[in-house]
Amino acid sequence: MVGKITRVHLREVWKHEALDFTKWLEDNIDVLNEIVNVNLSNIEREKGAGDFIVDLVAEDENGEPVIIENQLERSNHEHLGKIMSYLSALGAKIAIWIVSDARPEHITAISWLNESTAASFYLIKVEAIKIDNSSPAPLLTLIVGPSEEGRAIGVKKKDIAERFEIRYHFWSQLLEYLKTKTKLHSNLSPVQHSYISTGAGISGLSYNYAITQHEAYVEFYIDKGKDSDEENLSIFKQLYANKEEIEKIFGGPLDWQELKDRRACRIRTTITIGGYRDDEKKWHEIHEAMVEAMIRLERALSPNIKKLK
Repeated sequence: MVGKITRVHLREVWKHEALDFTKWLEDNIDVLNEIVNVNLSNIEREKGAGDFIVDLVAEDENGEPVIIENQLERSNHEHLGKIMSYLSALGAKIAIWIVSDARPEHITAISWLNESTAASFYLIKVEAIKIDNSSPAPLLTLIVGPSEEGRAIGVKKKDIAERFEIRYHFWSQLLEYLKTKTKLHSNLSPVQHSYISTGAGISGLSYNYAITQHEAYVEFYIDKGKDSDEENLSIFKQLYANKEEIEKIFGGPLDWQELKDRRACRIRTTITIGGYRDDEKKWHEIHEAMVEAMIRLERALSPNIKKLK
Protein backbone atom coordinates (compact mmCIF):
# COMPACT_ATOMS: atom_id res chain seq x y z
CA MET A 1 0.00 0.00 0.00
CA VAL A 2 1.27 3.45 -0.94
CA GLY A 3 0.51 6.40 1.34
CA LYS A 4 -0.62 9.83 0.25
CA ILE A 5 1.51 12.89 0.93
CA THR A 6 -0.20 16.06 2.10
CA ARG A 7 1.47 19.36 2.86
CA VAL A 8 1.05 21.06 6.20
CA HIS A 9 1.31 24.81 6.74
CA LEU A 10 4.68 25.53 8.29
CA ARG A 11 3.21 27.63 11.08
CA GLU A 12 1.16 24.66 12.21
CA VAL A 13 4.38 22.78 12.83
CA TRP A 14 6.66 25.61 13.98
CA LYS A 15 4.59 28.49 15.28
CA HIS A 16 7.57 30.76 15.91
CA GLU A 17 10.52 30.89 13.53
CA ALA A 18 13.26 31.62 16.08
CA LEU A 19 11.87 29.77 19.10
CA ASP A 20 10.56 26.71 17.28
CA PHE A 21 12.04 26.16 13.81
CA THR A 22 15.55 27.44 14.56
CA LYS A 23 15.63 25.43 17.79
CA TRP A 24 14.44 22.31 15.93
CA LEU A 25 17.12 22.78 13.24
CA GLU A 26 19.78 23.21 15.90
CA ASP A 27 18.79 19.84 17.40
CA ASN A 28 18.45 18.13 14.01
CA ILE A 29 21.35 19.58 12.04
CA ASP A 30 21.98 16.17 10.44
CA VAL A 31 18.88 16.75 8.29
CA LEU A 32 20.59 19.81 6.81
CA ASN A 33 23.94 18.03 6.50
CA GLU A 34 22.39 15.53 4.10
CA ILE A 35 21.08 18.32 1.85
CA VAL A 36 24.24 20.46 1.61
CA ASN A 37 26.69 17.56 1.91
CA VAL A 38 28.69 19.44 4.53
CA ASN A 39 29.38 18.07 8.00
CA LEU A 40 28.11 20.89 10.24
CA SER A 41 28.86 20.84 13.97
CA ASN A 42 29.26 23.10 17.03
CA ILE A 43 25.96 24.85 16.40
CA GLU A 44 25.37 28.22 18.05
CA ARG A 45 21.93 29.85 18.02
CA GLU A 46 21.42 33.61 17.68
CA LYS A 47 25.09 34.52 17.52
CA GLY A 48 25.93 38.20 17.24
CA ALA A 49 27.35 39.60 14.01
CA GLY A 50 27.87 43.33 14.41
CA ASP A 51 24.48 44.90 15.05
CA PHE A 52 22.67 41.76 13.86
CA ILE A 53 21.88 38.32 15.22
CA VAL A 54 22.50 35.26 13.05
CA ASP A 55 19.89 32.51 13.39
CA LEU A 56 22.51 29.75 13.50
CA VAL A 57 26.28 29.62 13.15
CA ALA A 58 27.98 26.25 12.68
CA GLU A 59 31.41 24.98 11.77
CA ASP A 60 32.35 22.91 8.73
CA GLU A 61 34.89 20.06 8.65
CA ASN A 62 37.74 22.60 8.64
CA GLY A 63 36.42 24.57 11.57
CA GLU A 64 35.35 27.46 9.34
CA PRO A 65 32.15 29.33 10.27
CA VAL A 66 28.95 28.60 8.37
CA ILE A 67 25.96 30.92 8.67
CA ILE A 68 22.38 29.65 8.49
CA GLU A 69 19.52 32.09 7.99
CA ASN A 70 15.96 30.84 8.36
CA GLN A 71 12.89 32.42 6.84
CA LEU A 72 9.53 30.63 7.15
CA GLU A 73 8.09 32.81 4.42
CA ARG A 74 8.88 33.95 0.91
CA SER A 75 12.46 35.10 0.38
CA ASN A 76 13.04 38.85 0.44
CA HIS A 77 15.80 41.35 -0.21
CA GLU A 78 16.22 42.13 3.50
CA HIS A 79 17.32 38.60 4.34
CA LEU A 80 19.63 38.44 1.34
CA GLY A 81 21.27 41.65 2.55
CA LYS A 82 21.60 40.20 6.05
CA ILE A 83 23.31 37.11 4.70
CA MET A 84 25.91 39.21 2.91
CA SER A 85 26.49 41.24 6.08
CA TYR A 86 26.87 38.09 8.19
CA LEU A 87 29.44 36.62 5.82
CA SER A 88 31.54 39.74 6.08
CA ALA A 89 31.16 40.14 9.84
CA LEU A 90 32.04 36.53 10.68
CA GLY A 91 34.49 35.84 7.86
CA ALA A 92 32.38 32.88 6.75
CA LYS A 93 32.71 31.18 3.38
CA ILE A 94 29.46 29.20 3.42
CA ALA A 95 25.95 30.63 3.71
CA ILE A 96 22.74 28.59 3.92
CA TRP A 97 19.41 30.36 3.38
CA ILE A 98 16.28 28.35 4.22
CA VAL A 99 12.95 29.73 2.95
CA SER A 100 9.40 28.50 2.40
CA ASP A 101 9.29 29.99 -1.10
CA ALA A 102 12.16 31.35 -3.18
CA ARG A 103 11.55 34.31 -5.48
CA PRO A 104 12.98 33.87 -8.99
CA GLU A 105 15.19 36.93 -8.59
CA HIS A 106 16.74 35.45 -5.45
CA ILE A 107 17.39 32.12 -7.17
CA THR A 108 19.19 34.08 -9.88
CA ALA A 109 21.10 36.12 -7.30
CA ILE A 110 22.32 33.05 -5.40
CA SER A 111 23.37 31.39 -8.65
CA TRP A 112 25.30 34.52 -9.60
CA LEU A 113 26.99 34.67 -6.19
CA ASN A 114 28.14 31.07 -6.55
CA GLU A 115 29.59 31.86 -9.96
CA SER A 116 31.18 35.17 -9.01
CA THR A 117 32.49 34.87 -5.45
CA ALA A 118 34.76 32.58 -3.47
CA ALA A 119 31.96 31.81 -0.98
CA SER A 120 29.43 28.98 -1.33
CA PHE A 121 25.73 29.81 -1.15
CA TYR A 122 22.87 27.36 -0.62
CA LEU A 123 19.21 28.27 -1.12
CA ILE A 124 16.91 25.64 0.40
CA LYS A 125 13.12 25.28 0.37
CA VAL A 126 11.52 23.98 3.58
CA GLU A 127 8.13 22.28 3.65
CA ALA A 128 6.20 20.20 6.17
CA ILE A 129 4.47 17.05 4.96
CA LYS A 130 2.39 14.19 6.30
CA ILE A 131 1.92 10.71 4.89
CA ASP A 132 -1.68 9.73 5.51
CA ASN A 133 -2.23 10.38 9.23
CA SER A 134 1.41 10.48 10.27
CA SER A 135 3.03 13.20 12.30
CA PRO A 136 4.34 16.15 10.26
CA ALA A 137 7.87 15.80 8.93
CA PRO A 138 10.26 18.34 7.40
CA LEU A 139 11.07 18.23 3.70
CA LEU A 140 14.16 20.20 2.70
CA THR A 141 14.87 20.67 -1.00
CA LEU A 142 18.03 22.22 -2.42
CA ILE A 143 17.08 24.90 -4.95
CA VAL A 144 20.50 26.35 -5.69
CA GLY A 145 23.94 25.37 -4.48
CA PRO A 146 27.58 25.68 -5.52
CA SER A 147 28.94 23.38 -8.24
CA GLU A 148 32.09 22.89 -10.27
CA GLU A 149 30.12 23.78 -13.39
CA GLY A 150 28.94 27.01 -11.79
CA ARG A 151 32.46 27.92 -10.73
CA ALA A 152 33.69 27.25 -14.27
CA ILE A 153 30.96 29.47 -15.69
CA GLY A 154 31.94 32.18 -13.22
CA VAL A 155 35.59 31.97 -14.24
CA LYS A 156 34.60 32.17 -17.89
CA LYS A 157 32.36 35.18 -17.30
CA LYS A 158 35.13 36.90 -15.36
CA ASP A 159 37.58 36.19 -18.18
CA ILE A 160 35.16 37.62 -20.75
CA ALA A 161 34.56 40.75 -18.66
CA GLU A 162 38.32 41.23 -18.21
CA ARG A 163 38.86 40.68 -21.94
CA PHE A 164 36.25 43.31 -22.80
CA GLU A 165 37.83 45.82 -20.43
CA ILE A 166 41.36 45.25 -21.78
CA ARG A 167 40.24 45.56 -25.41
CA TYR A 168 38.33 48.75 -24.67
CA HIS A 169 41.48 50.20 -23.12
CA PHE A 170 43.57 49.00 -26.10
CA TRP A 171 41.25 50.65 -28.65
CA SER A 172 41.08 53.86 -26.61
CA GLN A 173 44.83 54.27 -26.84
CA LEU A 174 44.93 53.30 -30.52
CA LEU A 175 42.23 55.81 -31.47
CA GLU A 176 43.99 58.58 -29.58
CA TYR A 177 47.24 57.82 -31.38
CA LEU A 178 45.82 57.49 -34.89
CA LYS A 179 44.18 60.94 -34.66
CA THR A 180 47.71 62.35 -34.87
CA LYS A 181 48.43 60.36 -38.06
CA THR A 182 45.27 59.96 -40.17
CA LYS A 183 41.61 60.93 -40.36
CA LEU A 184 40.61 57.35 -41.15
CA HIS A 185 38.81 55.87 -38.10
CA SER A 186 39.20 59.20 -36.25
CA ASN A 187 35.44 59.55 -35.72
CA LEU A 188 35.11 56.22 -33.93
CA SER A 189 34.69 55.53 -30.23
CA PRO A 190 36.43 52.65 -28.41
CA VAL A 191 34.55 49.35 -28.15
CA GLN A 192 34.93 46.08 -26.27
CA HIS A 193 34.98 43.93 -29.39
CA SER A 194 37.93 42.39 -31.20
CA TYR A 195 37.80 44.82 -34.11
CA ILE A 196 36.92 48.38 -35.11
CA SER A 197 35.78 49.30 -38.59
CA THR A 198 35.16 52.27 -40.84
CA GLY A 199 33.71 52.49 -44.35
CA ALA A 200 35.88 52.63 -47.47
CA GLY A 201 33.50 54.92 -49.39
CA ILE A 202 31.35 52.13 -50.87
CA SER A 203 28.67 50.25 -48.96
CA GLY A 204 29.91 46.88 -47.77
CA LEU A 205 33.59 47.74 -48.05
CA SER A 206 35.51 48.64 -44.92
CA TYR A 207 38.92 49.11 -43.38
CA ASN A 208 39.29 47.14 -40.15
CA TYR A 209 41.67 46.98 -37.25
CA ALA A 210 41.47 43.57 -35.53
CA ILE A 211 43.16 42.24 -32.43
CA THR A 212 43.72 38.86 -30.76
CA GLN A 213 45.56 38.03 -27.57
CA HIS A 214 49.00 38.04 -29.18
CA GLU A 215 48.58 39.37 -32.73
CA ALA A 216 47.02 42.32 -34.51
CA TYR A 217 45.63 42.71 -38.02
CA VAL A 218 44.95 45.47 -40.51
CA GLU A 219 42.55 44.53 -43.29
CA PHE A 220 40.27 45.56 -46.10
CA TYR A 221 36.97 43.71 -45.72
CA ILE A 222 34.44 42.95 -48.45
CA ASP A 223 30.90 42.05 -47.40
CA LYS A 224 27.98 43.47 -49.36
CA GLY A 225 25.45 41.70 -47.18
CA LYS A 226 23.11 38.75 -47.49
CA ASP A 227 23.22 36.79 -50.77
CA SER A 228 26.23 38.84 -51.90
CA ASP A 229 28.73 35.99 -52.32
CA GLU A 230 29.18 36.50 -56.06
CA GLU A 231 29.43 40.28 -55.78
CA ASN A 232 31.97 40.02 -52.97
CA LEU A 233 34.07 37.61 -54.99
CA SER A 234 33.83 39.83 -58.07
CA ILE A 235 35.19 42.81 -56.14
CA PHE A 236 37.92 40.66 -54.64
CA LYS A 237 38.99 39.37 -58.07
CA GLN A 238 39.04 42.87 -59.56
CA LEU A 239 41.43 43.96 -56.84
CA TYR A 240 43.44 40.74 -57.06
CA ALA A 241 44.00 41.44 -60.77
CA ASN A 242 46.08 44.42 -59.61
CA LYS A 243 47.81 42.49 -56.82
CA GLU A 244 51.34 43.26 -57.96
CA GLU A 245 50.69 47.00 -58.20
CA ILE A 246 48.79 47.10 -54.88
CA GLU A 247 51.51 45.25 -53.00
CA LYS A 248 54.17 47.45 -54.55
CA ILE A 249 52.42 50.58 -53.26
CA PHE A 250 51.77 48.91 -49.92
CA GLY A 251 55.42 48.01 -49.62
CA GLY A 252 55.18 44.27 -49.09
CA PRO A 253 53.07 41.13 -49.56
CA LEU A 254 49.46 40.98 -48.43
CA ASP A 255 47.33 38.02 -47.42
CA TRP A 256 44.54 37.68 -50.01
CA GLN A 257 41.72 35.63 -48.49
CA GLU A 258 38.62 34.54 -50.40
CA LEU A 259 37.15 33.05 -47.17
CA LYS A 260 35.30 30.34 -49.05
CA ASP A 261 33.56 29.15 -45.88
CA ARG A 262 32.03 32.64 -45.49
CA ARG A 263 30.38 35.04 -47.88
CA ALA A 264 33.01 37.74 -47.25
CA CYS A 265 36.54 38.26 -48.62
CA ARG A 266 39.44 40.25 -47.19
CA ILE A 267 42.93 41.54 -47.83
CA ARG A 268 44.98 41.47 -44.66
CA THR A 269 48.37 42.09 -43.15
CA THR A 270 49.44 40.70 -39.77
CA ILE A 271 51.23 42.65 -37.04
CA THR A 272 53.29 40.09 -35.14
CA ILE A 273 54.64 42.41 -32.45
CA GLY A 274 51.90 41.43 -30.03
CA GLY A 275 48.23 41.69 -29.05
CA TYR A 276 46.02 42.98 -26.27
CA ARG A 277 47.21 40.34 -23.76
CA ASP A 278 50.85 41.38 -24.14
CA ASP A 279 52.53 43.84 -21.81
CA GLU A 280 50.81 47.22 -22.04
CA LYS A 281 54.24 48.78 -22.39
CA LYS A 282 54.33 47.24 -25.90
CA TRP A 283 50.94 48.65 -26.91
CA HIS A 284 52.29 51.90 -28.32
CA GLU A 285 54.68 49.99 -30.56
CA ILE A 286 51.78 47.80 -31.71
CA HIS A 287 49.60 50.89 -32.32
CA GLU A 288 52.33 52.54 -34.37
CA ALA A 289 52.71 49.45 -36.55
CA MET A 290 48.93 49.07 -37.01
CA VAL A 291 48.32 52.70 -37.95
CA GLU A 292 51.31 52.81 -40.29
CA ALA A 293 50.10 49.61 -42.01
CA MET A 294 46.56 50.98 -42.31
CA ILE A 295 47.80 54.20 -43.94
CA ARG A 296 49.80 52.17 -46.48
CA LEU A 297 46.89 49.78 -47.11
CA GLU A 298 44.44 52.60 -47.78
CA ARG A 299 46.95 54.33 -50.06
CA ALA A 300 47.45 51.12 -52.05
CA LEU A 301 43.77 50.20 -52.38
CA SER A 302 42.04 53.56 -52.69
CA PRO A 303 42.81 54.15 -56.44
CA ASN A 304 41.66 50.62 -57.28
CA ILE A 305 38.46 50.92 -55.23
CA LYS A 306 37.46 53.95 -57.28
CA LYS A 307 37.78 51.87 -60.46
CA LEU A 308 35.58 49.01 -59.24
CA LYS A 309 32.74 47.92 -61.50
